[in-house]
Amino acid sequence: MAFTNELALRCDGLHRYLGQDDARVHVLKGVSFEARRGEVYAIVGPSGCGKSTLLYLLGLLDRPDGGEIEINGQMMSTSDDIARTDARCEHIGFVFQFHFLMLEFSALDNVMMPMRKLGRLSQQEMVERAHYLLSSVGLGEKTHRLGTQLSGGEQQRVAVARALANQPSIILADEPTGNLDVKNSGLVFDLLTRLAKENGQAVVLVTHNPEIAARCDFTRPMRDGLFV
Repeated sequence: MAFTNELALRCDGLHRYLGQDDARVHVLKGVSFEARRGEVYAIVGPSGCGKSTLLYLLGLLDRPDGGEIEINGQMMSTSDDIARTDARCEHIGFVFQFHFLMLEFSALDNVMMPMRKLGRLSQQEMVERAHYLLSSVGLGEKTHRLGTQLSGGEQQRVAVARALANQPSIILADEPTGNLDVKNSGLVFDLLTRLAKENGQAVVLVTHNPEIAARCDFTRPMRDGLFV
């Protein structure tokens, strides 16, 4: 695709402190990073090194104490809450270790939720896209099953489809296979990276799984709040 390898995400000199007074911890110490469309990046390192904190900053779920974040060339680190919410909805898809599905809703409804929030498609277009995405992750025959009627691996595949719903330029994944067995871990990773590459999306994932990290295009080890 024409936009493959375009810069989707950039951060420069990110600092983040957590806690107060004597318990205040310097979690990120000037982290810089960039991600391009069509490429898969693994951020690895021991627990507590700042991986998830960085991912939450990149996803505009938290604000840095210093540094800059750009999403598709737009400076977001100083933008207001409305602009950040809009950017998250339009440009970023999330996959977490726990699927965070609305279990009382069907797989189809769960995938349609981000599309409803963005508000760009008609009802019929949303239904058609949700069906397409669920078929892409191997759940075409289970679109109307409730979350409670799906296995753990199937729930996470719905979460992948949901992350892709608005055709974001960036997919952020925090231990997306950490709650799955080996077979489902490989399946979810393969689906996520294949679909993202086909659509020219940058994938940034945090993982403790060395086999998953080794299959990414780039691996960035973190230690004590910095890339090493």
